[in-house]
Amino acid sequence: MPVQYLQWLLYLQLLLYCAVLKAGKVPSIIVFGDSTVDAGNNDYILTLAKSNFKPYGCDLDGGKPTGRFCNGRLATDFISEAFGLPPLVPVYLDPAYNIQQFASGVCFASAATGYDNATSRVLSVIPLWKQLEYFKEYVGKLKSFQGEAKAQETLINALYFTVPEYEDFLLAISEGFVRDIHQLGARKLDLTGLPPMGCLPLERVTNRATLGACNEEYNKVAREFNVKLLGLVRKLNEELDGMEIVYGNVYDLLDDVVRNPASYGFENAVSGCCGTGLFEVSYICNKKTPITCDDANQYVFWDAIHPTERMNHVISDYLMNTTLYVFL
Repeated sequence: MPVQYLQWLLYLQLLLYCAVLKAGKVPSIIVFGDSTVDAGNNDYILTLAKSNFKPYGCDLDGGKPTGRFCNGRLATDFISEAFGLPPLVPVYLDPAYNIQQFASGVCFASAATGYDNATSRVLSVIPLWKQLEYFKEYVGKLKSFQGEAKAQETLINALYFTVPEYEDFLLAISEGFVRDIHQLGARKLDLTGLPPMGCLPLERVTNRATLGACNEEYNKVAREFNVKLLGLVRKLNEELDGMEIVYGNVYDLLDDVVRNPASYGFENAVSGCCGTGLFEVSYICNKKTPITCDDANQYVFWDAIHPTERMNHVISDYLMNTTLYVFL
């Protein structure tokens, strides 16, 4: 199974592990996952999986690259704002931030990571187990900052998003992760299903069966996995005391956008905005990359794997209206 497939499987993993805490029902948002939700943690570790250079971030705060694999904000940034929280979720490893800012939102995600530790070792990024360790450290800081009672209230009211990877092995790891964060105080969780992986630009251009078409074999795997994920949601809702887990069906949304882009105001759902949009990602998508599009808002994908800011906004609106509204 190709790396880019696993990365998008982690997209929901990110949304699958997006924890939200707030003074109200959702006082903060906490994010775990990979490049689809990494707001820049990889900027502070030794790895090739980075995007802290132009044209990444070209539509964000005056064109400043932050380490987000996008031209602007991520879906988690929009979700944070929708809950009345800051419009940008800060990364845990950024020394410019402290627990005062992290109390309303923090990102532990790391581009190119995965549930399987072997995935994160490929490019020396932060594995999911280490993200959990950072979260435990964060809980300790939160208790020192807010006090035991207030911090416990914050953790209980937090909303957690997550998205599993491949089949039963990773589904079991995902279940273990959910149980771990439940023990640490999580009570509200959004488990978002997988998107049509076979329709990523990089998958289209490498589709040997029908060059340029969606890889329906990968899409079939995603649909089958989503059925298993829905079963896990039902199981954990029954077994975990006080836990409320909702399932986010992002597959149907993205499938419809890709097949009917004009209905959503997009002109291109086949290639990314950066370069040819067929294979460029990370360092291959840089300020010297030729023919990068002038208006990323017309594109579903920013590079060969990741969605544009506008598509991220569509995704966040969809989740708020179909899944996360129950936590408002």
